[in-house]
Amino acid sequence: MINVANVFVKYGDRVLLDSVNFVIQNTDKVGLVGRNGAGKSTLLKIMAGEITPHGGNVTMPKESTLGFLHQEMFLPKGKTVLEETLTAFNEAVEIEKKIEEINKEMGERTDYESDAYSTLIEDFSELNDRFAVLGGITMGVDAERILKGLGFKHSDLSRLTDEFSGGWQMRIELAKLLLQKPDYLLLDEPTNHLDIESIIWLEHFLKTYPSAVITISHDKQFLDNVTKRTVEVELGNVFEYKAAYSKFVQLRQERREKQKSTFQNQQKVIAEKERTIARFMAKANKTKMAQSMQKALDKMERVVIDSEDKAAMNLRFPPAPRSGQIVVDGQRVKKHYGDLHVLEGVDIKLDRGDRVAFVGQNGQGKTTLAKILVNKLPATAGDITLGHNVSVGYYAQDQSDTLHPDSTLLQTMENASPPEMRTRLRNILGAFMFSGEDADKKVSVLSGGERARLALACMLLRPFNLLVLDEPTNHLDMISKDVLKQALIEYDGTLIVVSHDRDFLGNLTSRTIEFRDKQLFDHIGDVNVFLEKREMENMRQVELEKSKHKTAPKKVEVKVEEKRELTFEEKKERKRLQRTAQNAENKISQLEEKIEQFELEMAKVDFYGSSREQKVMADYDAKKTALDTAMEAWEAAVMVLEEFDEAH
Repeated sequence: MINVANVFVKYGDRVLLDSVNFVIQNTDKVGLVGRNGAGKSTLLKIMAGEITPHGGNVTMPKESTLGFLHQEMFLPKGKTVLEETLTAFNEAVEIEKKIEEINKEMGERTDYESDAYSTLIEDFSELNDRFAVLGGITMGVDAERILKGLGFKHSDLSRLTDEFSGGWQMRIELAKLLLQKPDYLLLDEPTNHLDIESIIWLEHFLKTYPSAVITISHDKQFLDNVTKRTVEVELGNVFEYKAAYSKFVQLRQERREKQKSTFQNQQKVIAEKERTIARFMAKANKTKMAQSMQKALDKMERVVIDSEDKAAMNLRFPPAPRSGQIVVDGQRVKKHYGDLHVLEGVDIKLDRGDRVAFVGQNGQGKTTLAKILVNKLPATAGDITLGHNVSVGYYAQDQSDTLHPDSTLLQTMENASPPEMRTRLRNILGAFMFSGEDADKKVSVLSGGERARLALACMLLRPFNLLVLDEPTNHLDMISKDVLKQALIEYDGTLIVVSHDRDFLGNLTSRTIEFRDKQLFDHIGDVNVFLEKREMENMRQVELEKSKHKTAPKKVEVKVEEKRELTFEEKKERKRLQRTAQNAENKISQLEEKIEQFELEMAKVDFYGSSREQKVMADYDAKKTALDTAMEAWEAAVMVLEEFDEAH
């Protein structure tokens, strides 16, 4: 386990972490939550050993392994995606080279009876065993499976990592960590650069991960689906709850209400005792009793209400001027970047009041079309027409990065403001949690969340009736996201939102446009209706279909161009390999049937809270883990069988 003991961190006059304590068990799935700047990333870096706290310490067993995904990382250049990913198996790769060398040496030597040759065979056997333990047999298959789960295409695997953006490089680093299977997996905002499909795939992977996962995320649905425990960092303290995020919010509110009630009751008792003491002190014959009562009162353990950070921005979009009935009309729109074709002859039409979500894999053209619609990017071909009296408000993915770092907050607002709004700028900054002298701060000293709030404040200085938001929740904490969502629900204009945050999109839009294969697919309903319609808990079906549809892998028929008749020993070996694959296949079928029985049991109304819940859930998790292992064994067995047939 990881033991965080009395960890203290202070920057200047601000105490970031005030002697915090908690323990991470071997199989915990923990969500680390809190406001922007609360100290979550600092705490994660301390746990990873990258930062030394000013006080306290973090301990873990010496033999344990730990993997840490940073928000930012820099991969070495010159390797392909697959080559860089396979560095997760460095030891296995080195052993593979040694096995090849021994194989070559054994083929050249003829001293079969010598001690040296016996030693060589022993080394060969030990290396093979170690190679298998490290996952070397299936490392190529596993690497490709995880990379595809995280959104890479097969053609991407041979491309250099230099060609990919920071977000895609983060996926490569994440793939390496998942392949290494550390005992403690620390993830700082792993969903920040993932699309919905990859997020759902990652959720499925982490739910069945056999070791501990500690993750920082502002994605509520991701936390609900992955974690079973929440550690909140707030005003220097940590508060623990044995629940996922949504249940934690409820439990936290109940705890604070109980604290307030207990505090108020205690205050009444204290006031009554103080009045009694005052009366007794006025009487000479009761002074001694009054002094005893005062001593008892002084020793009373006082109820303290936990500090709570209630700061939240006050966001309200200006009323939308009335536009024509047709707001956007796009026909046969194409966008090419050289040989890369992103959009190929798409049509899009928005009426006044439409509320649309753009979803799909990264790189499918969501941001590209958004920029074309607001005239930030020219189309290669086709027509885009904005309707009568349409005025556009646009928030780009990198909107907060376009703010001038040397300008103050007030200067930034003045540069974006029409003259008639100048007198209200300080009030607007206050509504976005920038009060008093904050207005004179330089943009360069702001955190990512503060920059995002400032960029939103700038956008509200002019009225608009077509609002286009590209990943508006990046850098925003949970409370700020909730405030933004409520403001968008109340916004009375036409809305387009590009986002991968399912909780944020839920009930916000009434149309979902999916970007896939250079085309648009229009669906009525919000993102949840869209996902249900596609019958997908995980949009990356290659992984989930195996367990969801309860079908074992299809038997692989290998057609071999026979060069010669197999010998008796070779036929015997081939039958053994076929039997191994078949046994693995049968085991998968048995496990899937058992998992289905557990799921039927868990679907019963009286299951949760019953005496059988804990045992069934433990057995269910064990079977899910066993299923993953069986799948890997089947893949390995089939691969070995294919290699045997190719060689003979």
